Amino acid sequence: MPKTRHRVVVTQRFFDSATLDFLKHCGCEVIIAELAPGVADGSLSERQLIDLLIDADGWILGHANVTASLLGSLPRLKVISRRGVGYERIDTVAVEAAGKVATIAVGGNDASVADHTIALMLAVCRKLKQCQAGLSANDWSIPLGGDLYRKTVGIVGLGRIGKGVLLRLAGFEVKPLIYAPRPDSSQKANGGQSCFVDLETLFQESDFITLHAPLNPQTRGMIDSRALKSMKAGAVLINTARGGLVRDADLLKALQQEDIAGAGLDVFESESDPSLSAVTEQLIKLPNVVVTPHAGASTVEGLNRTNLIAAQCVVAVLEGRSPPGHCVIADGRRHTVAKENT
Repeated sequence: MPKTRHRVVVTQRFFDSATLDFLKHCGCEVIIAELAPGVADGSLSERQLIDLLIDADGWILGHANVTASLLGSLPRLKVISRRGVGYERIDTVAVEAAGKVATIAVGGNDASVADHTIALMLAVCRKLKQCQAGLSANDWSIPLGGDLYRKTVGIVGLGRIGKGVLLRLAGFEVKPLIYAPRPDSSQKANGGQSCFVDLETLFQESDFITLHAPLNPQTRGMIDSRALKSMKAGAVLINTARGGLVRDADLLKALQQEDIAGAGLDVFESESDPSLSAVTEQLIKLPNVVVTPHAGASTVEGLNRTNLIAAQCVVAVLEGRSPPGHCVIADGRRHTVAKENT
């Protein structure tokens, strides 16, 4: 085993031994942050993060906020590696300006989230929440559910996870409707040219609507009161992407007024805006809403895959190499070289 050359701090739980061994074999000292139960790195203050990372060369993180101020306090840090794919909390401009590298773990949890999406669809339409609640109260009456089989399913976004959901839905013989702002040839081949529709058509005709779009200024709040009112009364909304895609207060009202039939939610606006926690609590209590705690990617296999990809990106940067291009979201090393040459 090579002599330890680099220090890597991990601020995520469920870091597997095989990935830990990989990092050690590559000459890394690994520090796994001991977070209090129920606390994730996304809720840590800047001061807490600095205390954890002041001597780190590499950082494997979850949902922590990566800001210019934080990076300015961590001159030794070279690489920020997200164990996951969403990176709206990472200031990529600040990463580049600081001469550091930021990566995401592309491909590690796609299958896990796609599986979870189908699970939520079935749980809502088969009224599993009501079934369990009834049996817990010794009520054996049967809530009448519905089928996913041969329904129209609208898929908003056809990236890696959206494609995985489409593949899984084939077994249910559904009619897919796909919205992608700028579909490329590979997406059209995967989804079929005739399946692509505009967003308004997708909302109006789908029995199930599942969100797989990134969160950005164009998509934030795309599911609002207007969009919800355009959906079928029997429609089911599934969100395993990002909470900010849906205006949760509008969704709550639509469900209470029976404008749509139900929802399956793995993410909430309150994850990034605690002032909306009361809305989340009300959604959780509704009988026709099945919820999970942003757990779509959290399988043993999925986390092991994303752990390794994140670790491989860290090692590549610390050894002076480039991580896979599809994993890099910011690379400021060229700015550092340019400054040194001026």
